[in-house]
Amino acid sequence: MAKALRFASAVKELRLHLCQKSSTSEGVRQFIDKFYVNIKKQNPTTPILIRECSNITPTLWTRYEYGIEKQIPLTGMNADQVLNAVEKLTSKAT
Repeated sequence: MAKALRFASAVKELRLHLCQKSSTSEGVRQFIDKFYVNIKKQNPTTPILIRECSNITPTLWTRYEYGIEKQIPLTGMNADQVLNAVEKLTSKAT
């Protein structure tokens, strides 16, 4: 089971964009399989959206209060690196 990952109160939405088949999105798919359920249980009121599209660059988007958004490209990352990226954008208001 993954470590506790509670989002900061300023985090209003998390979006993962990925390709269903490309090797560049493999780590994102593994992240979803390995960590999604636990993270959602720890953050039940925060929407976590998973958007799949062919040949898209895998990207993590985080929306904060006041409509501020930040993104991190996830190309070629493994599941643990994706988890670190999620933690970086959700641990505190940035």
